[in-house]
Amino acid sequence: MEFKKPAISFEQQVDLLISRGMTVEDRTSAIHYLSHINYYRLEAYWLPFEISRAPHVFAPATSFNTVLNNYLFDREFRLHLLDAIERIEVSFRTQWAYHISHEFGAHGYLENSKGMRKDERRLLNDTKELQEHVQRSDEVFIKHFREAYDEPLPPAWVSCEVMSLGLLSRFYSNLRANQVRRNIAAAYQVDEGFLEGFLEHITYVRNVCAHHSRLWNRHLTKKMPLPKGKPVGLKDNIYIDASNKTEHKIYNTLVVVQHLITVISPDSLWAINLAQLIEKYSIDANRMGFPEGWQALPLWQQALNKSN
Repeated sequence: MEFKKPAISFEQQVDLLISRGMTVEDRTSAIHYLSHINYYRLEAYWLPFEISRAPHVFAPATSFNTVLNNYLFDREFRLHLLDAIERIEVSFRTQWAYHISHEFGAHGYLENSKGMRKDERRLLNDTKELQEHVQRSDEVFIKHFREAYDEPLPPAWVSCEVMSLGLLSRFYSNLRANQVRRNIAAAYQVDEGFLEGFLEHITYVRNVCAHHSRLWNRHLTKKMPLPKGKPVGLKDNIYIDASNKTEHKIYNTLVVVQHLITVISPDSLWAINLAQLIEKYSIDANRMGFPEGWQALPLWQQALNKSN
């Protein structure tokens, strides 16, 4: 079928929403926002309020202000989550470089000696990608390495600083279940297998945030693995509701993120700021997989009871 819909003006976009049953409290304001936030970006925030798609009909009392409120919350929420992911990524770079270089040497992360890798072909591909990262880098420490040394790639503690989180995650996951993997995971009080799966998941979430995509009410295609025995009590804060498909929502990710923030930055008020953000926009957190009374769960209660 050929696409034949014409482009319409911002004013016509507002008229279209009104014709479908949306309440527009301030027409001028709505036109302004639609002129700076693409109609199809905002559509993801009003889709849950549609009771019919053919024809498009909104549920009674659906308002443009409610849609905009959810969008504005989501924007701040993504930035807040990126702040935590940055701390986790920087910490993991440090732990990975420290343990792998002490066990295998400065450039041991590039080798497959002692059968330390699961897949040598994958190691070659990841090394090639790292070379591209290094070649593109304009960091002062990379320039210094090129000028001072003959090796094609820097030592682990330098290379880790130009790796993407996804590449770093792959270097970790390709390690066999040896002491290095266990030592890195122990720094975060989790199992090595769980850490591998979480790194893959949080890389996906980070990319969603970095591309300014929606997290509010999002069905996460890359599910997070569930924590098991380590650390004791963490899984008690996880929420699974099959009918609401909460395993595909962001809440359980936030549980692990908060645990890691507690390890990495014990004095952080990240959880308090998260709760304040949800309250500021009067967000229905159930749409993000939060359970009722989530703030009373042990992990959150401990984090939220910190004084300012």
